[in-house]
Amino acid sequence: MSVATAGSIRNPFIIPGLKKVNVESQLNPNYTFENFIEGDCNRLARSAGYAVAGKPGGTSFNPLLVYGGVGMGKTHLVHSIGIEVKNQHPEKIVLYVSSEKFTNQFIDSVKNNAQNDFIHFYQMIDVLILDDIQFFAGKEKTQDVFFHVFNHLHQTNKQLILTSDKAPVDLQGMEQRLLSRFKWGLAADLQMPDLETRIAILQKKMYLDGIELGDDIIEYIAYSITSNVRELEGSLVSILAQSSMNKKTITLELAKQMIDKFVKNTNHEVSIDYIRK
Repeated sequence: MSVATAGSIRNPFIIPGLKKVNVESQLNPNYTFENFIEGDCNRLARSAGYAVAGKPGGTSFNPLLVYGGVGMGKTHLVHSIGIEVKNQHPEKIVLYVSSEKFTNQFIDSVKNNAQNDFIHFYQMIDVLILDDIQFFAGKEKTQDVFFHVFNHLHQTNKQLILTSDKAPVDLQGMEQRLLSRFKWGLAADLQMPDLETRIAILQKKMYLDGIELGDDIIEYIAYSITSNVRELEGSLVSILAQSSMNKKTITLELAKQMIDKFVKNTNHEVSIDYIRK
């Protein structure tokens, strides 16, 4: 009986029929590091994100979990990391997915008896960006399948990037074994920017949109909106829309009128539909 050569032994870790495929990353090209204003509120998360982008899966920030309240820039930051990975490592498969979409895809795979295909697909990803993991709360089966995907990616030095509205210690309805893995890397929070950073954010948005406004107007907006970055940018959009529709020059008085209305009407999250209107 001849001894099998090393070349004839099938590698059990190679999945037959699964080749390196082209995966659309689902990244927003506008959410770059260049457009992400750095301040004391986000310096740790941004620096860690840039380090991860340079060496995905090769830093101690794995997973990198970015957490903070609504509209603080979590999604922007993780898209920036993904885009930078694609720039520096074009051979890497990067995928951004919301936890809601991940859950719905998993449910579809169960319906279609294709759970193995679902798991194998996610195990091929080099950099998996999962947004809003707090929505996994109470979904035991989804958490279970993500646990196995997480383990495989981590063990094969692939990068995991997660976002949440709370720190891992405050997440409710999550399995302890999953929470413990979230703590393996770095959890970095995003806070509300200080006044100077808020002004810089508005100036950057104006520059990108090709708009010029007086410093007094920009400072007034930055002083007035202190809830989150999304509302800060939304208030600027509202003022510009009011000026454009009514053919009015943007003055400090017009800005004050709009900001007063905006603040009264936005004790809730500013939605995309609201900004479009």
